[in-house]
Amino acid sequence: MKKEEFRSVFETYFEDVRRYVLYRSGDEEIATDIAQDTFMRIWEKQMTIDSKTVKGLLFKIANDLFISHYRKEKVVFNFFDTFQPNNKSLTPEDELNFQELKNAYETALKTMPEKQRTVFLMNRIDELKYREIADQLGLSVKAIEKRMSQALDHLKLHLKDKISGFILFMLGYRLNRINTKTTSETK
Repeated sequence: MKKEEFRSVFETYFEDVRRYVLYRSGDEEIATDIAQDTFMRIWEKQMTIDSKTVKGLLFKIANDLFISHYRKEKVVFNFFDTFQPNNKSLTPEDELNFQELKNAYETALKTMPEKQRTVFLMNRIDELKYREIADQLGLSVKAIEKRMSQALDHLKLHLKDKISGFILFMLGYRLNRINTKTTSETK
């Protein structure tokens, strides 16, 4: 493989491979490291690259590296870090409900089959459309729709007892924010 070929493949697919690993790991550093290792494998082994199969090959290598890393490190998913309610406006009951929901959601994600979890996170976290996910994973849109449906069914099953609590939590949280905002504006 010539440097120009490698550079072209790297520039074309690096971000796709990194994003794929990110959805599986939930960690940007791990995703970047594994994506780099994927390309290093291709360069070190001087693999012959077929333009029709290069994407699948890269995803396969990245998948194998991720599984190896996951087994060694026992990566824990933590997808609720992006939502941090203002603890000053929460009652102790609200905090407890939020923590229970967070734990139930993380458990549901951990127990969700990997193929479903990957599609779910690509859609919900990165807001990719089914067609974009299908293109990145080399699958049909129908396969993505099926995996997404299964992922949502999995979440419904594991969170059914928590949903009403979550709705009440969000209503209370929003009302507290509105009341706090209104009170501070009138002062």
